[in-house]
Amino acid sequence: MKLPNFLIVGVQKAGTTSIYGYLKEHPQVYMSPIKETNFFATDWEKQIEKKPDTGTRKRINSWERYCELFIDVKDEIAIGEASPNYLANYETSSEMIQRYVPDVKMIAILRNPADRAYSDYLMHLRDGINAGKVSSLSEQVKFRAESSSTIKKGLYYTPVKHYFDTFGQEKFKIFLYDDLTKDSLKMMQEIYRFIGVDDTFNPDTSQRRQAAAVPKNKTLNNLLQTKNPIRTAISSTLKVAMPLEMRQKIRSSLVKFNSAGKEFKPLSSEERQLLTDFYREDILKLQDLIQRDLSSWLVV
Repeated sequence: MKLPNFLIVGVQKAGTTSIYGYLKEHPQVYMSPIKETNFFATDWEKQIEKKPDTGTRKRINSWERYCELFIDVKDEIAIGEASPNYLANYETSSEMIQRYVPDVKMIAILRNPADRAYSDYLMHLRDGINAGKVSSLSEQVKFRAESSSTIKKGLYYTPVKHYFDTFGQEKFKIFLYDDLTKDSLKMMQEIYRFIGVDDTFNPDTSQRRQAAAVPKNKTLNNLLQTKNPIRTAISSTLKVAMPLEMRQKIRSSLVKFNSAGKEFKPLSSEERQLLTDFYREDILKLQDLIQRDLSSWLVV
């Protein structure tokens, strides 16, 4: 059984979906068909002891299910998966990685934490996550920075240092989202070199795999994106007249129609200042740790 020899461990909202796609294009690379397996983010043996798996959700919650993701590996040199929560859940993830694939190489793409938090915030609005309960970024920084995953995921220093100390810096490669936006081809070729495949391959980096979107009408978006009585009633009625695939297409079209670019809800100067001040100390420590100039992240 062939298993991953590299992992993309972080972070969310830093281009990992695009990088996953560029890696899949390379003929010497095999990527898990599920982008975010999140297998190493939870100690599933302990989890199932507390709450047995009912089988109602197809989670990758066992070593057997995880291995099944790689049964189609042929003669590819690099085998990988991308689960950006592995950096955020660094304590459990590093322990699980050591347990199952201790010799794996790891890659993290880090983004200006203020921009990352803003993008994460927009995703919560777009997908109707905690619909009606999403606090503004200012409120999250001021009143619940310690409990907000949107804010906490931008504190990179401790997770990165933990991985460095656990696995050694030679196994852990750091890239910046800025590298991806400035010269995506150069960055991808550096990743190819790191995982040991032909670095002269040119992926199609002309398109971004995901772009930030903001709902124009929050009420309509929540009706379309969350489980609610109105959506259930409409779905039950349409079930008689049209197949599931057509219903999903209609819903997707309505979501798209109700979406605008991030300029529809820009990050305010007050929010950027608050976020930058909050992350300042962490950025300075990270800068020394990874030996990269991060001064641009401190500019408001």
